[in-house]
Amino acid sequence: MRQGKRFGLSTVQKSELWRRWKAGQSLHEIGRAFGKEHSSIRCLVARHGGIVPAVRRRSVLALTVIEREDISRGLASGASLRKIAQLLERAASTVSREVARHGGRPEYRANEADQRAWDSALRPKRCLLAIREQLQGIVASKLLLDWSPEQISGWLTTQYPSDESMRVSHETIYRSLFIQARGVLKKELVAHLRSKRRIRRSQHSRIFKDARGQIAEAISIRERPAEIEDRAIPGHWEGDLLSGSKNSHIVTLVERHSRFTTLLKVPSKDTAVVVAALTRHARKLPATLRRSLTWDRGLEMAKHKVFTMATDVKVYFCDPQSPRQRGSNENTNGLLRQYFPRRTDLSVYTQAELDQVALRLNQRPRKTLGFQTPASKLQQSVASTG
Repeated sequence: MRQGKRFGLSTVQKSELWRRWKAGQSLHEIGRAFGKEHSSIRCLVARHGGIVPAVRRRSVLALTVIEREDISRGLASGASLRKIAQLLERAASTVSREVARHGGRPEYRANEADQRAWDSALRPKRCLLAIREQLQGIVASKLLLDWSPEQISGWLTTQYPSDESMRVSHETIYRSLFIQARGVLKKELVAHLRSKRRIRRSQHSRIFKDARGQIAEAISIRERPAEIEDRAIPGHWEGDLLSGSKNSHIVTLVERHSRFTTLLKVPSKDTAVVVAALTRHARKLPATLRRSLTWDRGLEMAKHKVFTMATDVKVYFCDPQSPRQRGSNENTNGLLRQYFPRRTDLSVYTQAELDQVALRLNQRPRKTLGFQTPASKLQQSVASTG
């Protein structure tokens, strides 16, 4: 409440502020709407970690202001507490505690009692991770390994199937990270999340764009066989370039069946350079893992026919401005931004360093795999098809 007063926002205005934030508006847009500096809006939003506060509601068991007024009138008329309770259809002990808590018969005032009861309800309850220290330690240790809250939550369920005390939702982990007032997880752990933001942004604030050129003789993704679409067998890959500053790039490859990730260092995005790197890598793979490659419309794959002739791996291309048709690769590129933030010079990383990052991803449990790791999933698949 003090925060709202400082910014001069009423309850209705604060509700509108959070509605705009949830809809994906920027701090500058919200600030202009309220005639405030964006930094002031940020202070309010950051106080809650960017998470929309829950709407406060009275418990259905709590006394209402109307009931308190009935108590006040009953006391003024000299009625006994038991009689007042009967009229309210409440337990006599409830009325007795209410009167004693707010000054007794001579001092009891309905409005003052109701306001004090409302204010006292603001006291925060200890969250789950604050109560269960062992669970808190495990969550912190997995965050240090760059596991996402969802991965941690799913892993705990599979690791401790019969122990309800070792369960925590990913939302509780996020809230404990973003709302530092809880004092549970150190704020430094936020740096281990995929996004380094210290406040949560609405998914509506993300804008996906993909304006790429034309590829000669490109085979459309719509012509892919059913076995690729349903991820039934390993060996079908999705690929893209992850871009950084100073015109630097990394080739990212994701195996569709297992979500196994491979990163390749390239000195440029020239099509001859990228195709050569992909060709060298593909030739090292066993035949069971060398079936197809799906790419977007980037001109770095303009010489895709050279790649296919050298490796016998057919290349399929997404529709224009449809990067989500390579969903696994798009998601992985998002995960990689945890290690390679935008405007990072990617040329300084060695292949060995890229391999270490890929290893990190491949050893993290994935929800879509039933919280198996991509590495174990790929190993199982190769063994079964070999």
